[in-house]
Amino acid sequence: MSHSTRVLCVGAGHMGRSHALSYHQLEGFEVAGVVTRSAASRDGLIAELGGNIPGFSDFTEALRTTRPDAVSISSYPDTHAQYALAALEAGCHVFVEKPLAETVAEAEAIVAKARSCGLKLVIGYILRVHPSWIKFIEIARTLGKPLVMRMNLNQQSSGSEWKTHKALLSSISPIVDCGVHYVDVMCQMTGSRPVRVSGIGARLSEELPEGKINYGQLQVTFEDGSVGWYEAGWGPMMSEVAFFIKDVVGPKGCVSIVADKAASEGQSANVNAHSQTQKLRLHHSPLGPDGRFVRADENISLEDEPDHDGLCLREQEFFLRAIRENLDLSAHMEDAVQSMRIVAAADESFRTGRTVDL
Repeated sequence: MSHSTRVLCVGAGHMGRSHALSYHQLEGFEVAGVVTRSAASRDGLIAELGGNIPGFSDFTEALRTTRPDAVSISSYPDTHAQYALAALEAGCHVFVEKPLAETVAEAEAIVAKARSCGLKLVIGYILRVHPSWIKFIEIARTLGKPLVMRMNLNQQSSGSEWKTHKALLSSISPIVDCGVHYVDVMCQMTGSRPVRVSGIGARLSEELPEGKINYGQLQVTFEDGSVGWYEAGWGPMMSEVAFFIKDVVGPKGCVSIVADKAASEGQSANVNAHSQTQKLRLHHSPLGPDGRFVRADENISLEDEPDHDGLCLREQEFFLRAIRENLDLSAHMEDAVQSMRIVAAADESFRTGRTVDL
């Protein structure tokens, strides 16, 4: 049997904790160390992992001391490029949470380094391992062209959740941080090249640094005529009404995610609820001679509905396969850079007031 892949885990927040627990659970991985800025979160995670794991506050020291086979990066986006490039330079495979980096140039540099080093780079696009989202994309592809894709995920946050959001917003806008997920889905649904992007944004809190926004929306047009929009806002002022929309319309009908748990009152900032879909609703557009619909709407319930930790486990199973089976990740990496280009263009459009041609 292959030896365990020793992985250095960076970050112990919501995503970092889930990924670390996945490594601890999977037979093919061994947690080599934990890196966090906070001693309390670091000690808490190490205790959950059974103890006897070295902890660090400095990434460079941790990388040098533990000499891991792989590095898992779940820290704030402004550290992704620095940590990923250092890990690859040290000969480590890398798993990095989305977004891959803060800028397209940084994302391209990370991908180029992974290729030149012959190492695996997996980006945390959790929806790519979600069975309901895989089915959602599959059905969307049967609706004809062009597609109209409507998606949002606003979060009404307070207390510790607002504190976390403010920390994120100091380096990145919501449409960049979360938008990469949904434009990646749009690209999969259309199979077409994005050609034009526009964006809007607003600063809705004096608590944010000047020039930073906590609300944004992007609109993307594809070569095949398909269009999509994504909206994201974070903070105590955001509405709990219609904050969760995942809806795709084509000439032949539409398909929507019906997420009663995620869409229930008070759940917009519950990260666990964001990936709970419950069912898909498929509507058929054809009309009969009497002008009425030929087919009734279908509710599609999927039994294989993992929770958040279960989805993270699937991501790390894929990471392990990529390492052990030498999977070709070219398309995976190119898609990550493509989604970065789209959200970066939306941010540029907001800043300049002009539509951006890709």
